[in-house]
Amino acid sequence: MVEALRLAREAGEAGEVPVGAVALHEGQVVGRGRNAREGTRDPTAHAELRAIQEAARTLGRWRLSGVILVSTLEPCAMCAGAMVLARIDRLVFAAADPKAGAAGSLQNLSSDARLNHRFPVEQGLCAAEASALLKDFFRGRRG
Repeated sequence: MVEALRLAREAGEAGEVPVGAVALHEGQVVGRGRNAREGTRDPTAHAELRAIQEAARTLGRWRLSGVILVSTLEPCAMCAGAMVLARIDRLVFAAADPKAGAAGSLQNLSSDARLNHRFPVEQGLCAAEASALLKDFFRGRRG
């Protein structure tokens, strides 16, 4: 989570919503991502997707079994759906997202029995720090 928080701070400094994510395989970082929607003008440039994409390139496969995704924010439906499709083993996230979270807040794609893959979720690791980054970012935007 320390690396994900570093990436989130980096995103915030670049004017992006401060979210960072890392993909771990056998204890090693195989993918990193930070939000980059503004800079890339790409609505899919979420931290989690970028970490998943880099992990797939690093491992040379799309099935990311054995991979743990660590994110500073609860993933949205797009990112949680990508985790299902990539067959990740586990998700760890810091701050819950009551407005868009799809790993327990608004919906729970990680455990939906209608889908072909499910994975455990651990939440709350470094939640205060991740929440503070987001609150400070949006407070600065509002005024």
